[in-house]
Amino acid sequence: MDAWVWIIIVVVAIALLGFVAWTLVTKRRTEQLQSRFGPEYERTVEQAESRREAESELSARMKHRQELEIQPVSPETADRYALEWRDVQARFVDQPNEAVKDADRLVTRLMQERGYPTDDFEQRVADVSVDHPIVVENYRGAHMVWIANEQGKAGTEDLRRAMVHYRSLFEELLERETPEAERLEAR
Repeated sequence: MDAWVWIIIVVVAIALLGFVAWTLVTKRRTEQLQSRFGPEYERTVEQAESRREAESELSARMKHRQELEIQPVSPETADRYALEWRDVQARFVDQPNEAVKDADRLVTRLMQERGYPTDDFEQRVADVSVDHPIVVENYRGAHMVWIANEQGKAGTEDLRRAMVHYRSLFEELLERETPEAERLEAR
C-alpha cells in the first residue's frame, strides 16, 4: 500500500477514536447531571433550546454554587427557625394570606443566613436547585402563589398548597438530615 493510504487510515482511526471518546465523555456528563439534579435536569432540558445548552446551564449553576459559602445553621438556630415555622403555620388558620407572606420571608431569611444570595428570585432558585433539586420545584410553585396572593388572586387552597411547598424547602434548608442532592447521588 502507498504511504498516503496509510495516512488516511491513521487519520480516520484517530478521528473515530476521538468521536468515541467525545461520545463517552458527553454521556458520562449527562448521567452525572441527571443524577445530581433529578427532575430539575428534565425541566431545564425542556426549557432550553438544546440538551447542550441545558447541561451548560446546570454546570454553570454548580460552578456558581461552589463559589458560595453555604453553611448549615447551628442546632440552636435550627430550633429557633423551627419554632418560627410552627408559629407561621399556626397563623395560617386565621390569616392564610399573611402566613404565606411570612413563610416566604422566613424561607428567604433562612437561605440568607445559610449563605445563599437572596436578592434575585431566579438566582435563588438556581442556587437552591444544586443542593435541593427535588424541592426547588415546590419553591417555584410556592413563589407563584405568593405572587398571586400579592395580587389578590390566590384562593385558600392555593395558599395551603404554597405552605406545604414552603415547608418542604424549609425542612431541607434546615438540613437536619442528609441534604437532598447527596441522597440523589447515593442512588
